[in-house]
Amino acid sequence: RMEGVRTADIVKRMEGSDGIDRFRDVTGLPLSTYFSATKLRWLIENVPDLQRDLKDKDGEGPNVRFGTIDTWIIYLLTGGALNEAPTYVTDITNASRTLLMKLETRSWDEKLIDAFFGDLVDFPTATALPKIISSSEVIAPCHSGAMKGVPIAGILGDQQAALFGQAAVSAGEAKCTYGTGAFLMMNTGTDCVPSTHGMLTTVAYQLGPKADVFFALEGSISHAGSVIQWLRDKLQIIQSAPESESLAASVPNNEGLYFVPAFAGLFAPYWRSDARGCLVGMTAGHHRGHVCRASLEASAYQARELLEAMENDCEGTTLASLKVDGGMSMNSLLMQFQADILNRSVVRPKINETTALGAAFAAGLATGVWTSTDEIVAIWSESKTWTPSMAEAEKEKYWSAWKKAIVKSFDSNFF
Repeated sequence: RMEGVRTADIVKRMEGSDGIDRFRDVTGLPLSTYFSATKLRWLIENVPDLQRDLKDKDGEGPNVRFGTIDTWIIYLLTGGALNEAPTYVTDITNASRTLLMKLETRSWDEKLIDAFFGDLVDFPTATALPKIISSSEVIAPCHSGAMKGVPIAGILGDQQAALFGQAAVSAGEAKCTYGTGAFLMMNTGTDCVPSTHGMLTTVAYQLGPKADVFFALEGSISHAGSVIQWLRDKLQIIQSAPESESLAASVPNNEGLYFVPAFAGLFAPYWRSDARGCLVGMTAGHHRGHVCRASLEASAYQARELLEAMENDCEGTTLASLKVDGGMSMNSLLMQFQADILNRSVVRPKINETTALGAAFAAGLATGVWTSTDEIVAIWSESKTWTPSMAEAEKEKYWSAWKKAIVKSFDSNFF
């Protein structure tokens, strides 16, 4: 992944007078190093052979293919490894995260493509970008090997798959996945809700070629579980990820220490590529227990920022609870603090691998294993619920201090 500094200059050059919102009305996305188009531009600018091939319309040009990981896997499974007329597709959820798809038409947009690549090459959209299809349909059989003949029938972006795996199929339902990063997504139904609070407007899923398209708002946190990996591998103050919970629990509270893990800038709702990580409020009395606690709490604070932004975008919507999944959802200390700082229940499902489950649901609907989303909802079940127990004054003390701490990360030009 290339979310780092390599494409930051491209974002700055392309912002123009509208800033990072230059393409938001069309794509639902801000200009960011996070999305595909800036990465493709970097490749075309920096790989001379690629630019040469794209310009060679009568030679190698038609052989150039771009795509997200789903496109690559399907290409290989359907014969690409053997050059046997493979299937070249992506689904609507993955396409919506490239900065090259127009949300209104759900198709590649030539104006966007020209804006990103027009000064470099005459980009061959018809051959260089995959066909956009729905999230749930029989696409093609696997070409060979142990899965020969097995139909490929479901494609979803990972967060959309987690939303679907959480059976969040009604407008106003939301989930937060705590992985390497953290991702909070809210189903907005068939309404494509534009965000004025730093969220992404994206496709949630389309269950068949002729089915309605469901949309979502999403907020992304760049570093969540990866912060714990950093404590283990770089600072070496823990030996394993579970140790972060026991060390955090060894202190009654953060004692004024806040950690903003803006290692690669801040994503939603700030979209500050200039932000950098910082520990705020450190004294000689703090030790690794406080650092672990501050590192865990950072994900909870950022999730609250995302949820508040979404509720502001969707006037009249207030979530009674938040469904959670991912590796960090197994951390009870974090989940209790999440419930406290949100002041609402946090619910973990029995099947925690919701991304894989959501993709399986999509494929099962396409192949007749299930016939409706009502059956999907009936399958979902709760494992554990955390309810808020923190006093209001204490909660607001922590929240106010976090809002001060995060501002400290904004300017990385210290010298």
